[in-house]
Amino acid sequence: MDKSRPLLGKRILVTRAQEQAGILVKLLEEQGAEPLEFPVIEIVPPASWEKLDQAISRLEDYTWLIFTSVNGVRYFLQRLTFHGKDLRNLKNIRICTIGPGTADALEKSGIQVHWIPDEYKAEAIVEGLGKELIGQRVLLPRAEIARDLLPEQLKKLGVEIDVVTAYRTVQATHSADQIRTLLQAQEVDMITFTSSSTVRNFLNLFEEGERVKLLGRTLLACIGPITAETVRKSGLSPHIVASEYTIPGLVRAIVEYYRSV
Repeated sequence: MDKSRPLLGKRILVTRAQEQAGILVKLLEEQGAEPLEFPVIEIVPPASWEKLDQAISRLEDYTWLIFTSVNGVRYFLQRLTFHGKDLRNLKNIRICTIGPGTADALEKSGIQVHWIPDEYKAEAIVEGLGKELIGQRVLLPRAEIARDLLPEQLKKLGVEIDVVTAYRTVQATHSADQIRTLLQAQEVDMITFTSSSTVRNFLNLFEEGERVKLLGRTLLACIGPITAETVRKSGLSPHIVASEYTIPGLVRAIVEYYRSV
């Protein structure tokens, strides 16, 4: 194995949305891999802006704003600008994010992030920040379909939380014939999943009966335990689960796997 390029000759499928796949593709290429871009999700605006617009119109009511993804940040800030508001309207609101990528997206826009959990998942926000939020009003702009654990657990603590749809993830519209052929010929070494929606949308392209047959000899790499659990619920087994739930963390986990074998 070339120690400087441990993924040399490995063909790795990238299922992330096209507009977000660039960093993962670049990092895999730097390690010698041949990434195959096959986006199975598209990020689109919500069917209605009504609830997000209502929240933006009364930002002064909120003491905390929680972002769980870069997409939530992007669409929230776009809508903030649409309504003629800017960073000054957020000056009295404290900001929490899940993960450094989401925090970086805010900080690049000049917005200070006040708290990031050590573990990049909803449970860590409840454990680490939950008591501080009791009795306060919190805004959570997020995907239309997402885990309800965070708002449900915060409500149980007595937190008043408004959950609003900032964006949707939808099935990308393209044929799976080429990928099916590659999988049948065992010409894909690994498939990467960066969210539960990438797992569901990828598997939806195939009949339930053919999934195990197609993927039985292909490694499955997940960005974290939530995504890995979605893989397991689909009847498959993840081979790699990143311990740091970021794109660089996923690539490091892939590299470490191949070095170990």
